[in-house]
Amino acid sequence: MLKNLSFLNMFLWNLFIIGVWHLTVFLAGVKLPHSISRKERYAPKEWEHGGRWYRDKLKIQLWKDRVPQHIGKDGFSKEHLTDISIDYVDEFIFETCRGEWVHLKNCICIVVTMLINPLLVGIVFSFLIMLGNLPFAVIQRYNRFRLQVLRKKLLRDLRANGVGQTVTA
Repeated sequence: MLKNLSFLNMFLWNLFIIGVWHLTVFLAGVKLPHSISRKERYAPKEWEHGGRWYRDKLKIQLWKDRVPQHIGKDGFSKEHLTDISIDYVDEFIFETCRGEWVHLKNCICIVVTMLINPLLVGIVFSFLIMLGNLPFAVIQRYNRFRLQVLRKKLLRDLRANGVGQTVTA
């Protein structure tokens, strides 16, 4: 499709197509139901070793705070928790599932860029799409492990102090 265009036109069309794709996926992600966080694909995998794989193999703790983050209206900041209640942590876990979903669906755009471009241009744009999405999906999974540990601790504390109490910061 774009193979016969000048480099500038090819570049601009790619930016447009990738931008529209990412915007569409983002808007779809905003509408995701909370039930998505209970899907099997977001469950811990054995090879992740409770999140340690990300820390040990990817050294995620060294770079995760250096990447930009999107915080929507009433969204969650990865900088700090503003509340330590079960409901808040559950909502944060849902947000990590939503973020992972959005970033992984954005990676599907790689197929489009490979199909409509000459091989070298397709590879370059595919690499940029992966660079702009995979690290963020990985961060969402890593943070979800940490939040699930916090959730278990909160539940243990609630049981020890009497069920029905809410712990807030």
